Amino acid sequence: MKTIKVSTLRPGMKFDQPVFIEGDNVLVPAGVEIKDKDIERLSRWDIEEVYTDGQEVKETSVEAASRLKETPVWLPKKEEKSRRIYRSAVDKVDAIFQDIADGTYLNHEPIDSIVKEMLDVLRQNKNEMIQLILLGEWIERRLSVSAINCMIISAVIGATMRLASHRLLQLATGALLHDVGMLKVEKEILEKQGRLSNEELNRIRTHPVLGYQIISKDMKYPEEIALIALQHHEHWDGRGYPRSLKGEDITLFARVVTVADAYEAMVSERPYRNSIIGYNAMKTVLSDNGRHFDPQVLKAFLESMGIFPIGSVVQLNNSSIGRVSENHADAPLRPKIELLIDEFGNQIEGAEQVDLLAKKNLFIVKAIDPKQIGEE
Repeated sequence: MKTIKVSTLRPGMKFDQPVFIEGDNVLVPAGVEIKDKDIERLSRWDIEEVYTDGQEVKETSVEAASRLKETPVWLPKKEEKSRRIYRSAVDKVDAIFQDIADGTYLNHEPIDSIVKEMLDVLRQNKNEMIQLILLGEWIERRLSVSAINCMIISAVIGATMRLASHRLLQLATGALLHDVGMLKVEKEILEKQGRLSNEELNRIRTHPVLGYQIISKDMKYPEEIALIALQHHEHWDGRGYPRSLKGEDITLFARVVTVADAYEAMVSERPYRNSIIGYNAMKTVLSDNGRHFDPQVLKAFLESMGIFPIGSVVQLNNSSIGRVSENHADAPLRPKIELLIDEFGNQIEGAEQVDLLAKKNLFIVKAIDPKQIGEE
């Protein structure tokens, strides 16, 4: 990897491959601008170098996209019911996680209820729930939000893999609980602003084992669910932790959650939502080359989410702009598009759908971020 001095970084810089702080810690995914706060954070942590396999890229704004900066037409219509269910689930999980942190949680019936409700919603409104993760209103970043998001993405992958209903339920439950071991790591370490010592890093690395113990011993869940927490930081190439397991020695459920967890961390890293980050996170995950992720799970992930995830705003080859409304599992580059701006730069009134699988003369040129363009 190429080394870049932090002192040379400037706000607005972006690269065509992910930029890493150290090891596997992503500073920004491919194509996402480095912000002032990113550079400030690196300086605060006394980090002098970052790493990337990519090159710096400079893109010109799409003229038609600039028309979006005066109106939020690129945002999907908010489905109040799905949003209410999502927020309610976050609040419920928040309360449960507080009880786990306090050591008072025993009955897992409330968790089972949340999982079943969310799976029911996903069967009916998968696209809406994915949009809530990628483009929904910002909810303060906390463990319960990450848990719900990871559960949704894992369940979507599991459904694509045609898991039986009882196995999908186990996967979703384990995904929701996969990081509960973090609740037992000292807040002083988790909230530390400066560089973590080796001892502090090792303490954080105990959270899979702590999570396994909570789920299996305290909560009395089956081994299949507890192993998700234990193994979600294991890597396909055997370089993960805590046991350096490799390939199919890692349980399938953990392999699914590893992909979902990595993607969720990328799209939820900052306190805002934009339409391009899901696309760049997808590119980053798919460029793994057999290091972290099971290739078959990645295949199901791509089929379920698409190269351009639901809600992505894209420019077509005729200069029109639209939002991805539905993906084709067998043709990830040719989704259905809800047009927002026509080829002449005029805002389209009402819903006009284009299926790129049927319209062979149209194709996506690039994903765009009208919110960033609006800030220029």
